[in-house]
Amino acid sequence: MEDVVGLLRIRVRRGINLVSRESSGSDPFVVTTMGPEKVKTRGVENNCNPEWNDEVTLAITDPNEPVILEVYDEDTFTSHDKMGDAEIDIKPFLEVQKMGFQQLSDGTEIKRVKPSGNNCLSQESRIISSNGKLVQDMILRLRDVETGEVEIQIEF
Repeated sequence: MEDVVGLLRIRVRRGINLVSRESSGSDPFVVTTMGPEKVKTRGVENNCNPEWNDEVTLAITDPNEPVILEVYDEDTFTSHDKMGDAEIDIKPFLEVQKMGFQQLSDGTEIKRVKPSGNNCLSQESRIISSNGKLVQDMILRLRDVETGEVEIQIEF
Protein backbone atom coordinates (compact mmCIF):
# COMPACT_ATOMS: atom_id res chain seq x y z
CA MET A 1 0.00 0.00 0.00
CA GLU A 2 1.30 3.42 -0.94
CA ASP A 3 2.00 6.08 1.65
CA VAL A 4 -0.88 8.51 2.08
CA VAL A 5 0.19 12.17 1.96
CA GLY A 6 -3.20 13.33 3.27
CA LEU A 7 -6.93 13.27 2.73
CA LEU A 8 -8.52 15.66 0.26
CA ARG A 9 -12.13 16.52 1.09
CA ILE A 10 -14.15 17.79 -1.86
CA ARG A 11 -17.58 19.32 -1.38
CA VAL A 12 -19.40 19.08 -4.70
CA ARG A 13 -21.91 21.88 -4.24
CA ARG A 14 -23.81 22.45 -7.48
CA GLY A 15 -23.87 22.38 -11.25
CA ILE A 16 -24.48 25.55 -13.25
CA ASN A 17 -26.12 25.56 -16.71
CA LEU A 18 -25.17 21.96 -17.46
CA VAL A 19 -25.80 20.79 -21.00
CA SER A 20 -28.98 18.73 -21.39
CA ARG A 21 -28.41 15.28 -22.87
CA GLU A 22 -32.07 14.31 -23.23
CA SER A 23 -35.21 16.12 -24.37
CA SER A 24 -36.84 15.44 -20.99
CA GLY A 25 -33.84 16.91 -19.13
CA SER A 26 -30.78 15.35 -17.53
CA ASP A 27 -30.23 13.48 -14.27
CA PRO A 28 -26.67 14.59 -13.47
CA PHE A 29 -24.18 13.07 -11.04
CA VAL A 30 -20.44 13.64 -10.55
CA VAL A 31 -17.60 11.12 -10.50
CA THR A 32 -14.33 12.32 -8.96
CA THR A 33 -11.19 10.32 -9.72
CA MET A 34 -7.60 10.49 -8.46
CA GLY A 35 -5.42 7.61 -9.63
CA PRO A 36 -7.23 4.35 -8.85
CA GLU A 37 -9.71 6.02 -6.45
CA LYS A 38 -13.17 6.87 -7.77
CA VAL A 39 -16.08 8.36 -5.80
CA LYS A 40 -19.56 9.35 -6.97
CA THR A 41 -22.18 11.85 -5.84
CA ARG A 42 -25.87 11.08 -5.80
CA GLY A 43 -27.87 11.87 -8.93
CA VAL A 44 -30.31 14.77 -9.13
CA GLU A 45 -33.34 14.02 -11.25
CA ASN A 46 -34.28 16.18 -14.24
CA ASN A 47 -32.18 19.26 -13.43
CA CYS A 48 -29.46 21.09 -15.39
CA ASN A 49 -28.72 23.29 -12.33
CA PRO A 50 -28.47 20.53 -9.68
CA GLU A 51 -27.62 21.11 -6.03
CA TRP A 52 -25.66 18.09 -4.82
CA ASN A 53 -24.02 19.39 -1.63
CA ASP A 54 -22.27 16.02 -1.41
CA GLU A 55 -18.90 15.50 0.24
CA VAL A 56 -16.34 13.02 -1.08
CA THR A 57 -12.88 12.20 0.28
CA LEU A 58 -9.84 11.00 -1.64
CA ALA A 59 -6.55 9.73 -0.20
CA ILE A 60 -3.64 11.60 -1.79
CA THR A 61 -0.74 9.22 -2.45
CA ASP A 62 0.86 11.21 -5.28
CA PRO A 63 0.40 15.01 -5.13
CA ASN A 64 1.17 15.20 -8.87
CA GLU A 65 -1.72 12.86 -9.75
CA PRO A 66 -4.53 14.85 -11.39
CA VAL A 67 -7.95 15.05 -9.76
CA ILE A 68 -10.59 14.64 -12.47
CA LEU A 69 -14.22 15.61 -12.02
CA GLU A 70 -16.66 14.16 -14.59
CA VAL A 71 -20.35 14.95 -14.88
CA TYR A 72 -22.70 12.33 -16.31
CA ASP A 73 -26.38 12.08 -17.12
CA GLU A 74 -27.71 8.99 -15.35
CA ASP A 75 -29.46 6.56 -17.66
CA THR A 76 -31.28 3.44 -16.48
CA PHE A 77 -31.11 1.21 -19.55
CA THR A 78 -28.16 2.60 -21.52
CA SER A 79 -24.67 3.81 -20.63
CA HIS A 80 -24.47 7.16 -18.86
CA ASP A 81 -24.00 10.20 -21.14
CA LYS A 82 -20.99 12.39 -20.38
CA MET A 83 -21.87 16.03 -19.70
CA GLY A 84 -18.30 17.32 -19.43
CA ASP A 85 -15.22 17.08 -17.25
CA ALA A 86 -12.72 19.29 -15.47
CA GLU A 87 -9.36 18.88 -13.81
CA ILE A 88 -9.04 20.17 -10.25
CA ASP A 89 -5.62 21.81 -9.87
CA ILE A 90 -4.64 21.06 -6.26
CA LYS A 91 -0.97 22.08 -6.57
CA PRO A 92 -1.43 25.72 -5.38
CA PHE A 93 -3.51 24.42 -2.46
CA LEU A 94 -0.88 21.82 -1.47
CA GLU A 95 1.90 24.44 -1.72
CA VAL A 96 0.07 26.67 0.77
CA GLN A 97 -0.68 23.67 3.02
CA LYS A 98 3.06 22.92 3.32
CA MET A 99 3.66 26.44 4.65
CA GLY A 100 1.64 25.73 7.82
CA PHE A 101 -0.96 28.52 7.93
CA GLN A 102 -3.43 26.71 10.23
CA GLN A 103 -3.24 29.27 13.06
CA LEU A 104 -4.74 32.16 11.11
CA SER A 105 -8.05 33.78 11.97
CA ASP A 106 -11.12 32.71 9.99
CA GLY A 107 -11.48 34.31 6.58
CA THR A 108 -7.81 35.23 6.20
CA GLU A 109 -6.91 35.09 2.53
CA ILE A 110 -3.64 33.26 1.88
CA LYS A 111 -3.49 33.04 -1.90
CA ARG A 112 -5.48 33.89 -5.03
CA VAL A 113 -5.48 31.54 -8.00
CA LYS A 114 -6.38 33.06 -11.36
CA PRO A 115 -7.97 31.21 -14.30
CA SER A 116 -5.41 30.13 -16.90
CA GLY A 117 -4.81 27.62 -19.65
CA ASN A 118 -3.36 25.32 -16.96
CA ASN A 119 -6.55 25.05 -14.90
CA CYS A 120 -10.31 24.79 -15.42
CA LEU A 121 -11.21 27.76 -13.22
CA SER A 122 -13.94 29.96 -14.64
CA GLN A 123 -13.10 32.77 -12.21
CA GLU A 124 -10.50 33.69 -9.62
CA SER A 125 -10.36 31.38 -6.61
CA ARG A 126 -9.15 32.18 -3.08
CA ILE A 127 -7.46 29.91 -0.55
CA ILE A 128 -8.53 31.02 2.93
CA SER A 129 -8.34 29.91 6.53
CA SER A 130 -11.61 28.56 7.94
CA ASN A 131 -12.05 26.89 11.35
CA GLY A 132 -8.33 26.14 11.59
CA LYS A 133 -8.23 24.55 8.13
CA LEU A 134 -7.40 25.71 4.65
CA VAL A 135 -10.25 25.76 2.14
CA GLN A 136 -10.54 26.79 -1.49
CA ASP A 137 -13.83 27.51 -3.22
CA MET A 138 -13.77 27.21 -6.98
CA ILE A 139 -16.05 27.17 -9.99
CA LEU A 140 -14.76 24.82 -12.67
CA ARG A 141 -15.63 25.22 -16.34
CA LEU A 142 -16.42 21.85 -17.91
CA ARG A 143 -14.35 20.89 -20.97
CA ASP A 144 -15.55 19.57 -24.32
CA VAL A 145 -19.14 20.79 -23.92
CA GLU A 146 -21.03 23.91 -25.00
CA THR A 147 -21.90 25.01 -21.48
CA GLY A 148 -21.60 23.96 -17.87
CA GLU A 149 -19.75 24.66 -14.63
CA VAL A 150 -19.46 22.90 -11.27
CA GLU A 151 -18.98 24.69 -7.95
CA ILE A 152 -16.81 22.85 -5.43
CA GLN A 153 -14.81 23.44 -2.27
CA ILE A 154 -11.64 21.57 -1.36
CA GLU A 155 -10.13 21.08 2.09
CA PHE A 156 -6.98 19.23 3.13
